Amino acid sequence: MAQRPEGKALAGLWEFPGGKVEPGESPEAALIRELGEELGVVTKEACLAPLTFASHAYEEFHLVMPLFVCRRYEGMPTSREGQALKWVRPKALRDYPMPPADAPLIAHLIDLVEPGR
Repeated sequence: MAQRPEGKALAGLWEFPGGKVEPGESPEAALIRELGEELGVVTKEACLAPLTFASHAYEEFHLVMPLFVCRRYEGMPTSREGQALKWVRPKALRDYPMPPADAPLIAHLIDLVEPGR
């Protein structure tokens, strides 16, 4: 999890790493780029598996956010943009304040890691 830094919209909330898709970029390519920029890790498209997506209407825009499982990456995740980082087990995600678009994704992660709980 990454905590949004002061000065950004929704500052202080915890979110999944990622970011905006640039023109001409696929969601997978955007995630690979963002993981490098934000965390300094390298992965490949073959290591990403789509899990689900969230759709949320914020006041200023509508967000459609795919959630990918990253099965393999290289490097040690480190904060590259001044954000706090934490490894969080899916069951503990609800203990962190998150943007409204991220919260519905928690159940999918719990089901993935602890099926039939």
